Amino acid sequence: MQFEPVIGLEIHVQLATASKIFCSCSTEFGKPPNSNTCPVCLGLPGALPVLNRRVPEFAAQLGLALNCEIRLDSQFARKNYFYPDLPKAYQVSQFDRPICENGWLEIETESRGKSRIGITRIHMEEDAGKLVHAEGSDESLVDLNRAGVPLLEIVSEPDVRSAEEAKAYMEKIHAIVTAIGVSDGDMEKGHLRCDANVSLRPHGQKEFGTRTETKNLNSFRFVQQAVVYEIERQREEILDGKTIVQETRLWDTDRKITFSMRSKEEADEYRYFPDPDLPIVELSAELVETFRKNLPELPEAKQQRFMAELGLNNYDAKVLSAGREMSEYFEKVLTHGAAPKLACNWIIGDLTRVMNESGKSLSEIGLLPEHLADLTKLIEKGEISSKIAKTIFEEMLVSAKTPALIVEEKGLKQVSDEAELGRIVDELLVANQQQVEQYRTGKTQLLGFFVGQMMKQTRGKGNPAVINRLLKEKLDV
Repeated sequence: MQFEPVIGLEIHVQLATASKIFCSCSTEFGKPPNSNTCPVCLGLPGALPVLNRRVPEFAAQLGLALNCEIRLDSQFARKNYFYPDLPKAYQVSQFDRPICENGWLEIETESRGKSRIGITRIHMEEDAGKLVHAEGSDESLVDLNRAGVPLLEIVSEPDVRSAEEAKAYMEKIHAIVTAIGVSDGDMEKGHLRCDANVSLRPHGQKEFGTRTETKNLNSFRFVQQAVVYEIERQREEILDGKTIVQETRLWDTDRKITFSMRSKEEADEYRYFPDPDLPIVELSAELVETFRKNLPELPEAKQQRFMAELGLNNYDAKVLSAGREMSEYFEKVLTHGAAPKLACNWIIGDLTRVMNESGKSLSEIGLLPEHLADLTKLIEKGEISSKIAKTIFEEMLVSAKTPALIVEEKGLKQVSDEAELGRIVDELLVANQQQVEQYRTGKTQLLGFFVGQMMKQTRGKGNPAVINRLLKEKLDV
């Protein structure tokens, strides 16, 4: 029996505000436990919430970027449930009057080409705290620094049909929220995470199967792996004659499996009702129109511009436009005179490698865009070879010196003088007469031997293009 996966994603985005959604406590990550707290986010009796004005503004901007209708009079509601890290025993969220509805996002994958994924709603809510489980102890500690941090939840329609599409959708959401500046999208800190709802149905059947929800997937790779696993697990269960149980599951990153967290035999009854302490959130049509006009260039538009104006291929343009920090860095390098393709190669290649190996962002690495531009210009002028450029690049990361200064201090300037290189070539050919005769009798692959010897003689500073030309001129006689 052939099955069709039906997948819907709920993505939680932590907003880039300095303070929490209903109080002035800091949202800074990594502070000592329970230090970013006050009577409001601790849920103490008598403490009243006051809405952070940036939250609905960010929500409206994201809604516009995702082609949503913006509600001008949205409403907060209380979602009643109890967890140890939810002090009030209810979460302030939105229910029947969310701020954004009826949007869509287009993605593209190899398996299905272009697909439009509907977005049911985007609503504002507060985050819960965090339980900390000490190793070797049966106790749980509660850290409420995260309680009250502002979130937007983006709920998709069940339009995703594969793990590949789930990953592509999450990547594009990440690219958009970072491009417009509503979130830094740092998934290692949980600033963007996803719940994946997965069910199977026989091909051709309209009715949905029983779904499971896999919670808190905080990387593109994990959402793809978890969906692949869950599809196969459900398929085997159905073929074995078992019934799929509606439940909440978690992803085990070490064992690469999902496992049951709690059953959800019936839909959760959260007993929503309008929050009596918070007024209607009112936005004017004029303000929304201002947001629309001032929306930054979105990743897809930037990708097309990089291809049309700079001559980049689809892959390079997509990588460079996927994140705000990288695209801005790339364009700053270009303003200092770097050739687009050469700058692209260094950013996607060596600079990205350093970021991955160090776990640092571009700003944390601290390589000035003008310095990278100067490095590419030295290569273009023939003053240094690509091999020497690698050495200079590593030194720039450590010392923050300009490439020109490093070249001067270490004597790394490329030798391009034809007279000097010609003299070395003559000496090399005299010293290797046997190889010269072999080359001239048809073993032209020996050119690589001579080039290698020349680079050794010049300590890697010889201009490869000049060396190759001189060798061919003197060997092909």
